[in-house]
Parts: sequence; C-alpha cells; structure tokens
Amino acid sequence: MKARDPASTRIPWTRRGVLLDPAIRVRVTAWAALVTGILALGLYIAALALVHQAHINDLKSDLSRSARQIAALSRANRIVPRLVSEGLIQVVDGRGAIVASTHGIAGYPPVNFAPPPPMLNYREGRSCEIDAPGGRCFVVVVYRVGEGPAQRLVYSLAPEPGIVPRVDVALAGLVIVPGLASVVGYLTWHAAGRVLRPVEDIRAELDEITATDLERRVPVPDRSDEIARLAESVNATLDRLEGAVARLRGFVSDVSHELRSPLTGLRMELELALSDPEESDAYETLEAVLVNAERLHAVLDDLLAIARLEADPNIAKERVDLQALADQEVLNRPRRSRFTVSGGDPVIVQGGRSELARLVTNLLDNADRHAASEVTVTLGVEPHDGAGALGSARTAVIEVYDDGPGVAPADRERVFERFTRLAEGRHRDAGGTGLGLAIARDIAVAHGGTLTLTDRPDGRPGARFVLRLPAV
Repeated sequence: MKARDPASTRIPWTRRGVLLDPAIRVRVTAWAALVTGILALGLYIAALALVHQAHINDLKSDLSRSARQIAALSRANRIVPRLVSEGLIQVVDGRGAIVASTHGIAGYPPVNFAPPPPMLNYREGRSCEIDAPGGRCFVVVVYRVGEGPAQRLVYSLAPEPGIVPRVDVALAGLVIVPGLASVVGYLTWHAAGRVLRPVEDIRAELDEITATDLERRVPVPDRSDEIARLAESVNATLDRLEGAVARLRGFVSDVSHELRSPLTGLRMELELALSDPEESDAYETLEAVLVNAERLHAVLDDLLAIARLEADPNIAKERVDLQALADQEVLNRPRRSRFTVSGGDPVIVQGGRSELARLVTNLLDNADRHAASEVTVTLGVEPHDGAGALGSARTAVIEVYDDGPGVAPADRERVFERFTRLAEGRHRDAGGTGLGLAIARDIAVAHGGTLTLTDRPDGRPGARFVLRLPAV
C-alpha cells in the first residue's frame, strides 16, 4: 500500500447544497436565545428597580421640600388652617389635633406615622396604615417644629408609586427583551450553520465511503481549528482502516491458498484410491492422507494461535525458566539435526508458559528445517544501564543458530510476515505453514520483548535468531 502524504488529504471543503441536520442548530439557537432572554430580562428587572428607586428618591425630595416650606411658615406663626400647596400636607399639634392641611387631605384623620426620634427633627419612610386619599401605601416625610406641648408635626405624603412608575420604560422593556433574544437567536442560527457545514461535509463523505472504496478521504477545512483536526483524525483512521482491510484481504487470500494445498492433496489421494481400489495400496494411501491432514492441522493450529493473540494480547503470566523450557522442548521432539543447548543457569522471565513454549518450539523447528547438520541454542542474561531498552534492569536472551544457508539481509524482516516463505525455504521445507516465525514474534512482542534475525557472530553461514525478554 502506498504511503499517503498528509498534505494531500487537505481538501478544501465546499458548500455542496446538503441540508444540515437542524437538531444541533435548533438546540444551540434555542439555548442562545433563552440565555440571552434571561439575561435581558434580568437586566430589565434591575433597570425597573433602579428607575423605581430613583422615582422614590425624587418623590421624597419633593415631599421634603414641601414640608420644609410649611415648617418655615409654622416657625413664623404664619400658618393658616387651609394650606395652599400641592400634594397632601397636614400639620398636627402636640395633642394630636390637626392644625392645618391642604385641600387634598382635608377631612381625613391625623396621619398615623411616628414622629422623628428625640434629638432629630426629620424622619421619612413608608406606611400602609395611613387613612388618606390616592392609594393604600404612602411615602411620608415628617418635620418637627418646636418642642414640648407647643411642638407641631408637619407631614408631607404621597401615594407610593407602583413597580413600573414610568410607562415608557415598561414598553421599552417589552420590546427590547424579545427583540434582543430574537437577534441573538438569528445570529446564532447562521453562525452555527457556518460552523457545522464542514461537519456535514465530513458526515456526507463518510456515508459514501464503503469497504470497497477506502481510498476516499473526508474534506479538511482550510483553517486550523477543532473541526480541521477532527477531519485529519478521521482521515488518519481511514488510512489505518484501509491498511487493515488490505492486510485482512491478503491474509484471507493466503489462508485460502495454504488450506487449498493440503485439501487438494487429500482429495487427490482419495480419488486415486477410489478410482482403482484393487490396485491401490491402502497403507500408502492412508499414510499420504495423514501427511496432508497433519499439514492442514498445523495450518489451522497456527491460525488459531494468531487469532488468540490478536483477540486477547494480555497473557496470564507466571515465572518461567527459559533454560528448563528450552531443554524440555529439545528433548520432547525428534530432530533431524544435532542440537546443542548451552547456558546452565536458570533464566527466569514473567510470561505465559504455553506461549513461551510455542515461541521456543517455533524457533527450534525453523532452525531444524534449515540447518545442514547442527543447531546451537544459547541462553543468558544481559545487564542494562538504568531501566534498559525493554523496561527491565536485566534482559533474558535466547540465541538460536543453524548452519544452513542463512537469509539475505533484504529478506530478514519478510520472514516474520505471515505466510511468507522464501524460494529456498519452499524447496527445503515443503511442509512449513509460513506462520511459525510470525507467531513467534507476536508472542515476543506480547511479552514486551523483541525477536530479530541477524548474521552469526562467528562469520560462518547460517541464520541467528535473537530473542530478548525482560528478565525477573
């Protein structure tokens, strides 16, 4: 698969006439309009409160001015029973009798409002217990003139204004609050549409991409923001998906080819035996069938091992002595070549016993098939400075040498690919599955280790497999 330049995936997005799903736009617009309306309503209520308080202060100032004027007339003994003044003003003597009042409050009882406290001549406030025309509650200002029985109290009062003292302010609020919410909602609707348009382009492109058309990529906006990074991440995911699908197709093709050979052999042997039962040798036929069945079983066994590693890479681990494991695997099976195992001291790692046994067996089988006459296995432990390359202070090392023809440097990574068998390997080893070394490397990686193929250090022909695992 060709590598794709990331810059080539930056396709300028265009408006393609596709209607955006309004769900997000509606929600964003509704929330923006709602929040704006709530804030505007709060500001409107605060403005009404300020206007109301300002009106109260102005009213108190007017009442205080009118009361001072009447108090000045009282000090000069120029007070008359019928006061000529605007508003509601009443003068009461020390016995509580009404001395004078304006026309508007004439005939009403004395104002029921406490006089100023001692040492003070002025008091203002609010009361709803006053019998006077114009309202239920009143704003009251009272002045004391004189002391003792000769004192007089000058009351100036007016009906308390309502919550909305000015109609123009109320009408302005009724227009401004919904108008501001509508403007913000309109702007949010269009802004959300512009922001979500690239997302819709990405979604529409993804809807059109199928498993047979994985070379296509989603458009990337010509700006550096979250949506552009999302598009780049989607394209990177599509790159990985395309590679995975290509590997899967190749794997399925290889599996089909590898399974076809033993199945074809089985069928051919059985057809030959059935075509001439009297001339066929039953023992030879069964022996040939068994060989092909064993090859088929080996392929299926290796495929099952790969599937298990890919399905659950977290292997249950225990302490395993690689020295004892290698000795056991060498003794368990008959070998074509002569094996020499050197080391002696225990080499302890933490891993799955069955998985590590399969890894070592695959290395030994591979070396046995390709060796001329001799295979050497060495085990040891390498110290590291600090944590080491494998995350451990020490590394367990297994080296498997053979005296065969070796592998060219250009092919040393290919031998770890699944179903890869070199031409020389096919000639010498017709029974291999091409999965042993791939499984061995997968097991090594699952244990936090590495498996590599290098030249022999003594310069002799042959292959040298080096396995490194974190040691306990």
